[in-house]
Amino acid sequence: MDTFTNVLLVTANVGSLFNNVDEIQNGWLEELYKTIRKYKPQFIALHFQEVGGKDYMVNMDKAENFFCNIESSEEMKEFDRTCIYVDTQFQAEDSFTALGSMYFIHKTLKNIYHYDFNVKDFKAVVGQTKYVGSLDGVATVEKEKFPKNFWPDFKWSRKGYMRTRWIIHNQGLDLVNIHLFHDASNLIALNSSPSIYSANRKNALKYVISRLSDSRYAAMPFFLFGDFNFRLDTRTLVQCLTIEADVVKDVKDSNYEVERITFEERDNDHQMLLQIEEKLFEYVHQTVFREDNGRALLKYDKEVMPFLDAVREEDITFPPSYPYSEDHHKPRQYMNTRCPAWCDRILMSPTANDFISRRDYDGEGVVYNTIGPNVCMGDHKPVFLSFSLKTNNH
Repeated sequence: MDTFTNVLLVTANVGSLFNNVDEIQNGWLEELYKTIRKYKPQFIALHFQEVGGKDYMVNMDKAENFFCNIESSEEMKEFDRTCIYVDTQFQAEDSFTALGSMYFIHKTLKNIYHYDFNVKDFKAVVGQTKYVGSLDGVATVEKEKFPKNFWPDFKWSRKGYMRTRWIIHNQGLDLVNIHLFHDASNLIALNSSPSIYSANRKNALKYVISRLSDSRYAAMPFFLFGDFNFRLDTRTLVQCLTIEADVVKDVKDSNYEVERITFEERDNDHQMLLQIEEKLFEYVHQTVFREDNGRALLKYDKEVMPFLDAVREEDITFPPSYPYSEDHHKPRQYMNTRCPAWCDRILMSPTANDFISRRDYDGEGVVYNTIGPNVCMGDHKPVFLSFSLKTNNH
């Protein structure tokens, strides 16, 4: 007989949360708790990226505080088993990922096991386990920072993935927290389609997907959720946005390198329409990214396409999740630093997709959306997937 387990998966790049803790963090947590109260999950998986933020050496203890807040909150009282893995070991330059994964199991949920990667076997989940610091030698998590040759021009990055493996009522699942490479310069992203950054992300994602199905462990259905840093096809999008505009390029005198591109409206007294610099993407009609949840832009969201034989995704019906203003008075405004994009995603293997119940008689069905659309959540809006997992209790 099929049983159904209510599952909530959340991915959140929390890099913004540690510089101005007082302004953002309480509102952020309240929005998370609202989501938990609304969907009443029995199993919660929270995947965080950029734990500690950019100044992680200074702010790592604030990050530990953040995890304690969630763990000890009223909303989590009914969850009697927790597994927490937070990589805060920034001294270990070759392995530090700044990833954090928290898993909460409701007291009504029986038969939950997690995998020990050393002995290659499942063990019952009991009580609270919490690993904060170095995760080396922790048998129930597999963690890897991407090899240096993935992005040779970058001396140092925190990008990588972290994987845990579960059995919920006889149904095995891999849950993978992932953080892929970002776009370093808007001007370089504009040069080619797909951009070089897109190619870097593709290599890294290919690597992770093949690790999930290699011969070391039996392959299982998986959910892969994190900050993929997927960007819109900048070159094609900009061509479309500026079809009626004249281009002005400003170059550095010394080496003729372009440092600013301005698009001016021909039929409107040469008003500025779009300006692009390395870290500036200022488009005057910002509403295009928000109206109808940015649907007009989905055709430029191409980075998942090469993987559609290996992963599935629910339809996106929310506006781009990044880069929102960090000013708590402007929760719906995008920052003019990057072109808005759906960076934060929840992907799944076709086999995992088969275990999602599509029945709708118990309320919401499957919901894929952002948390806190009208509240400042930092530069990334968290993205969640709420669904019933078809499981078997025999």
